[in-house]
Amino acid sequence: MSDTLIKVEGVSKKFCRSLKRSLWYGLQDLGSELRGRRHGGNGELRPDEFWAVQEVSFELKRGECLGLIGPNGAGKTTLLRMLNGLIKPDQGRIEMVGRIGALIALGAGFNPILTGRENIYVNASILGFSRSDVDRLFDEIIAFSGVGDFIDTPVQNYSSGMTVRLGFAVAAYMQPDILLVDEVLAVGDEGFQVKCLNKIGDLRKNGTVIILVSHNMHTISTYSDLILLKTREQALWFSDVGEGVTAYKQLFFDLSDNDIEKHCTGNEGIRILDVKVPTEKLRPGDNVTVEITYHAESALEDIEVDTAIRTSSESGFHFQATNRTYDRKLDLPRGEGRLLICIESVRVNSMGGKLIIAIWQKDRSALFFWWRIPIQFESMPASTGSCFYDVGYNVQ
Repeated sequence: MSDTLIKVEGVSKKFCRSLKRSLWYGLQDLGSELRGRRHGGNGELRPDEFWAVQEVSFELKRGECLGLIGPNGAGKTTLLRMLNGLIKPDQGRIEMVGRIGALIALGAGFNPILTGRENIYVNASILGFSRSDVDRLFDEIIAFSGVGDFIDTPVQNYSSGMTVRLGFAVAAYMQPDILLVDEVLAVGDEGFQVKCLNKIGDLRKNGTVIILVSHNMHTISTYSDLILLKTREQALWFSDVGEGVTAYKQLFFDLSDNDIEKHCTGNEGIRILDVKVPTEKLRPGDNVTVEITYHAESALEDIEVDTAIRTSSESGFHFQATNRTYDRKLDLPRGEGRLLICIESVRVNSMGGKLIIAIWQKDRSALFFWWRIPIQFESMPASTGSCFYDVGYNVQ
């Protein structure tokens, strides 16, 4: 028996931006299939169509965990839905061997009218389990999910966290050969996320193939053996997890410019209300001061603040440091406040660049905020390459 449980060869999927044209194309494709032609046509895009997933190929063997990462809208969930058989690829081939457990969309697979108990038995029967099999696992599923007395309540009355907890418990305890987990785990509280990740570790040791989608690079680095970085243009394969995570972080620096960009990775503990930066050209020796107004839902201890200046020259990063570089501990009190960051006496031999700020939870386990904005400098005589500056931090 082969150890390869997932084999994906040249898989592509296209969608249509126009509802009217989408319905018409659907009828055309159905007619083509009825005449024995291949689904998806010859691979050419018709008006208003676009590729959501294009030319993705990989193999996963028993016990391997693939970290599927990339920006929002890159096609990660679409790829998972094809792997789970919910939608057909327009091109390519997918081979899945064994029982599949999936947690892709919030509440997917649950009938909202049925109770939690009834949904467990329905989902188990779809996966081929008998009632006696479910009876044997039932108490463990309930204990893991923490649903407790609400198990006989219709699922439509569950909170999003309760729905995710029960959905993961069912998917994980049905002894899957393949487990697909989208970023819905971010809905659960921190304690349940730890339970889920420990369970993922146990399944992996027992030979389950896992595809894990997350924006939390600490989680990805801890549990993944391989990385598939999905962008809107391509899919990049990394056998070295560290290289994949580095490429993911670099991708954010190459995104199109926006005034403010925020990326939350499963932790909504802080909201950024405003960001103020210098709007005029900076002269030699000027300070670069950033004022961030925030609202913290609870006190945030020992955060880490990344600060960088990237120039338009080939030298790349002109300056990069964190508050830990200066042995400075930062705590943000609960409620609304201001964080002031001052990079002192900046001297850059470039006419333009980008100021980049990232705020991380303690131990860099979650990214609260990521932001960049173009800044301009007057031409100045200065040394090329990287420089080191003093940086002041002040919480008000």
